[in-house]
Amino acid sequence: MRTGHLETAVPTGVDPHQYTRDLARAHEAVLSGRRPPVQPRPLIRQSWGRVRSQGVDPDRGGDCRPASSEEVEQRRATCGLTGDALLALRTGLVPAAESTGHIVVIVDVDGRVLWREGHPSVFRRADRLGFVEGASWAENAVGTNAIGTALVEDRPVQVHSAEHFVRTHHAWTCAAAPIHDAADGRLLGAVNISGPAGTVHPSTLALVHAVAGLAEARLREAHRTRLDRLRAIAAPLLAKIDGQAMVTDRHGWVAASTGMPPTDRVVLPERPGAERVWLPAFGTCSCEPLPEGVLLRPEGQRSVAGTRLVLDVGSARPTLTVHRETGSWTYPLSGRHADILLHLAGNRAGTSAADLAEHLFADRTRTVTVRAEMSRLRKRFADLLDHRPYRFHTNLEVSVTKGP
Repeated sequence: MRTGHLETAVPTGVDPHQYTRDLARAHEAVLSGRRPPVQPRPLIRQSWGRVRSQGVDPDRGGDCRPASSEEVEQRRATCGLTGDALLALRTGLVPAAESTGHIVVIVDVDGRVLWREGHPSVFRRADRLGFVEGASWAENAVGTNAIGTALVEDRPVQVHSAEHFVRTHHAWTCAAAPIHDAADGRLLGAVNISGPAGTVHPSTLALVHAVAGLAEARLREAHRTRLDRLRAIAAPLLAKIDGQAMVTDRHGWVAASTGMPPTDRVVLPERPGAERVWLPAFGTCSCEPLPEGVLLRPEGQRSVAGTRLVLDVGSARPTLTVHRETGSWTYPLSGRHADILLHLAGNRAGTSAADLAEHLFADRTRTVTVRAEMSRLRKRFADLLDHRPYRFHTNLEVSVTKGP
């Protein structure tokens, strides 16, 4: 999170009521093309310029339908804001919001509202505004606002009354802070407090910023725990390897290494399913997937020859067990992924996307879905699967267990 001075919406020592009236006059002047009597903050001027260029309607915002409940659940599961981090956001802000007439909103990186808690009366006002779970609060959807602008600026933002670009939002004041992943620094989303404009207070931004920082600390702790768990896997694995090797998590943080210079992190490619990766200090390395990480070995030191796979589709939960020279790992599979791998096991020469679509859906046109599923499988089993055509690599031994 970018730190430094937190710029509150209402300057210190200024009458908030007079300032709110000045903001309203500035807003109307800017929209009518006149010189405003009072200049908005640079942050707000820049945001207004962005949303005007994006065609946001100042009277009603943009046309963006709320996501379905199913999509909201999917976004919740994949946004990265879970566990202790989510608990920190809720326990740090919801009690204060309920007691002061505000609501707490947590959004993903796209600005979609995933969670909303707080004062019931403010809920009703938010409902009328469309400020509901699944709604997009990105700048290009609803104009300048604390959530969308914090995501664009990647810093804590407070937006008050007529600083909002859309007129129907002028009765609100809000403060938001972005939240980042501890493992790779990527933006995960933001947390926000909103309420009636008359409740504006400079400490609100500091509170939101502090709680967002606490959530990021919880994410760092969770990342350290995962890395420690990976170290427990890496130690016996590396002991079996004669030569250079390194185990990292999927973000390149090093859990353990042997025969290689010590380093905290290496830069892995954006495509996590790559079979080979070039590392500046080590040259071309092979990538072998592990639970929660990868085994990296300089080119020429490893081959998948001798790797044995056991696909178990007879149990209640299908699994794929990979037996390598360095150890054996069992991966749980979804029903669809098990079905795909079973089909590939029975067609070692390979199959096309259309053939797989016919097998899975009795519809040869659903190749887009097939390619997406194969992409997910190749991310997990990069060195086991080929894609032109789709098949297990020919030098693998593959057996299937279907149960009694």
